Amino acid sequence: MNNRITTLLAVSWCGIVCCFMTTAMTAQTATEIIAKADQQWNGETSSQSTMTMTIVRPSWERTITFKVWTMGDAYSMTLITSPAKEKGQAFLKRETEMWNWMPTINRMIKLPPSMLSDGWMGSDYTNDDILKESSIVTDFTHTLLGEEVIGDTMCWKIALTPREDAAIVWGKIIKWISKDGAYLMLKSTYYDEDEVLVKTEYGKEVKTIGGRTLPTRIEVIPADQEDQKTVLITNAIEFNVPIEEAFFSQQRMKRLRK
Repeated sequence: MNNRITTLLAVSWCGIVCCFMTTAMTAQTATEIIAKADQQWNGETSSQSTMTMTIVRPSWERTITFKVWTMGDAYSMTLITSPAKEKGQAFLKRETEMWNWMPTINRMIKLPPSMLSDGWMGSDYTNDDILKESSIVTDFTHTLLGEEVIGDTMCWKIALTPREDAAIVWGKIIKWISKDGAYLMLKSTYYDEDEVLVKTEYGKEVKTIGGRTLPTRIEVIPADQEDQKTVLITNAIEFNVPIEEAFFSQQRMKRLRK
């Protein structure tokens, strides 16, 4: 009898230990989830993409196409390829500095931090959104709020709170990231410093592009404006492309072509 009890206790204890070890191995912190979602979109080292942005307003619409090159979180270059009025205009981010080259007036403009919250090219995206001055991984603390279904996909719901020493234009961000292993950012809500909702961002039309599964259509809808939105379509993207730091220079900005 004693041997049987001992055996049962041993089996039970082994089950508890195995369950604990499995949970420990599979459990992820909110920061780890955010980091994987960020890597899924931004790549490990570098990327090159072509995009189309449509700005929708109650009485008009306009479409902008552009190319983007990135290297890590520190460097990015954006070139407007249409319409003709803005064609050739370029934006550069080098670590904490941002520049705008305007060929029509032959002028290079340094963008101050105060312009981070301004709408990029008149859209519902901010300069910070497009030029990626801030990092959702390192410039925020992350709190797992629970789980919620977006569309038909179960997602982690995670709150991002700016660190005190980070130059962030938002008071808080909440992101819904898919639990299906793809780490897709399917919804994000952005709040000001008073925690008033400013805009909501949806990731749609999930496809395999550039060897990765990503939402290829992003819709940004402002909270206080009716019949207004910005739609961003990723037409093509390549990850881990060969590119050097020297590419991200003011001299290169002036020579970029469609």
